[in-house]
Amino acid sequence: MKDHVILVDQADVMTGAMEKMEAHERGELHRAFSIFIFNQKGEFLLQQRALDKYHSGGLWSNTCCSHPYPGEETAIGAKRRLQEEMGMDCVLDFGFSFIYQADLEDGLSENEFDHVYFGSSDQTPVLNPEEVAAFKYVTLEALETALKTNPEEYTIWLKICFERVKKYHHQLFNL
Repeated sequence: MKDHVILVDQADVMTGAMEKMEAHERGELHRAFSIFIFNQKGEFLLQQRALDKYHSGGLWSNTCCSHPYPGEETAIGAKRRLQEEMGMDCVLDFGFSFIYQADLEDGLSENEFDHVYFGSSDQTPVLNPEEVAAFKYVTLEALETALKTNPEEYTIWLKICFERVKKYHHQLFNL
């Protein structure tokens, strides 16, 4: 069931499983995770999604995002996917969750109960080219400016949760 997502209710209680593309075509609420990695300088690791991803291809986004498999704990899925996409392993700490719904291209939509994890690493990413086209480190101030001046270059979920990420970053680095 690796191509399936976990369907959930508004309280993140599992209600079933569905094939990933069908869930995105039907706009079904499902469990997801987003990972934000910072280096020791406090810079944020962005990834550019592979150009041929089924949605949001070529857009800049958080370090890693995906869905846990049915039967897989969300934190375990996050660590697995960070390794698969970015070739990285680090301690991930849960930060917060949020629900968002957004229409995407080609009739797809996101309707996700997103669990947000944070980590700190100076490890150089080893990109999976099927998932990631490029990476770069940026300060949150530079990213905030870019999100305002060129919002079309970034994923919707990054833009939605950015303010909460900033608050967590300030706590993490005692700013």
